[in-house]
Amino acid sequence: MAVRKLSRRERIKKGIRKRLTGSAERPRLSVFRSNKGIYAQIIDDNDGKTLVSASSLSKDFSATGNKSDQSKAVGKQVAEKALAAGISSVVFDRNGYLYHGRIKSLAEGAREAGLIF
Repeated sequence: MAVRKLSRRERIKKGIRKRLTGSAERPRLSVFRSNKGIYAQIIDDNDGKTLVSASSLSKDFSATGNKSDQSKAVGKQVAEKALAAGISSVVFDRNGYLYHGRIKSLAEGAREAGLIF
């Protein structure tokens, strides 16, 4: 079952990436979720560079609670770093995951911190 789930997510991801691209003026906020943590990167696809990143497993992360609470904190952290780097609006890439649970919490946290998407 895990192989079917992974291949389904990859198929959905390809469809999303056909429509979404991050530019210098509006980069892409990409989210990856694992069983232990959640990761967010703001990427400029024209240059192929990661501009800002945050993770629930990084050393400077200190939020506690369940995984949804941690996801919200990661969203706030990546938004604060982005605003400090001069990025105010992004394109949200859910990376093949459903917009539900931890992905939704991360997006809400980023919006609360001032990121526009």
